[in-house]
Amino acid sequence: MCTSATGVAAATSAWTREKRLRSLRTTDAGVSHRPTETGSADSGPHISVVVQAPDPISRAGVRSQLAQHPVIDLLDGSEAGPGSVVVLISEMPDETVLSRLRRLVRSDGARAVLVAGAIREAELLEVIECGVGAIVWRHEATAHRLVQAVLAASRGDGDLPSDLLGRLITQVGSLQRTASGRTGAPSSGLLPREVDVLRLVADGLDTGEIASKLSYSERTVKNVMHGLTTRLHLRNRAHAVAYALREGYI
Repeated sequence: MCTSATGVAAATSAWTREKRLRSLRTTDAGVSHRPTETGSADSGPHISVVVQAPDPISRAGVRSQLAQHPVIDLLDGSEAGPGSVVVLISEMPDETVLSRLRRLVRSDGARAVLVAGAIREAELLEVIECGVGAIVWRHEATAHRLVQAVLAASRGDGDLPSDLLGRLITQVGSLQRTASGRTGAPSSGLLPREVDVLRLVADGLDTGEIASKLSYSERTVKNVMHGLTTRLHLRNRAHAVAYALREGYI
C-alpha cells in the first residue's frame, strides 16, 4: 500500500508540473498562442492586423490572404491600436491617404503596410516619412508577399519593392545634391557603425545577414537600429534609410 501511495503522489506531482508548464506556455510575457491543427501552440507571438480598403471586395480579398497564416489575428473593426499592423489599400496615395497614414503611425501607435497600385514621385518620400515601413504593389499582392510585409512591419523592419527602393535612393540623392551648402559630411547625426548598418539595410539585407556581414550579433544590430531611430525620432528602418540618404551618409 505504501508503494501505491508513493506512485500516486509521484504521478500527481508530474501532472501538476505539466499543468504549470502548459499555463506558462500560454501566458508567458502576456502573449497568447493559438492551437494549431495538431493541438500544439505556435512558436511566435500573434500579430493583430486591421485591413482598411476603399471597397469591400479588396478588403475581403486581403483578409482571406492573410487569414491563412497562423500567427496573424485579423481584427473585425477598422480601428487600430498600439502595436497592431494596419494594411491600408489604396490605388494611388493622395493627401487623404497620407493623412490617414500619419494618424495611424503617430497617433494610434500602429505599424503600417501600404498596398498601392502606383506611387507618384511627389508622394514617394512623404509615404516613407509618414512611417510606412512596408509597401506592396497591388499586382504583386499574393498571400506570401502580404504576410512577408506584415511580419516585417510588426518587427519594425523595412520591406520595399526593389524598383521602389531604387526610385527612393535616386530621389533622396537628388534632394541631397541640390541642398545648398552641403559639401561635406554632416557635423552630427549618425555614428560610423550606424552608417555601416544602414548601408546594408539600404541594400535589402535582413538583420541576420547584416550581423554576418559586420561580424556582429543580431542583438547588436537590433540595438544599433533601435538606438539611432530613438535618438533621431525616426519611425522605422525605411525612414532611417531615407534620413541617411538625405543627410549624405550613404
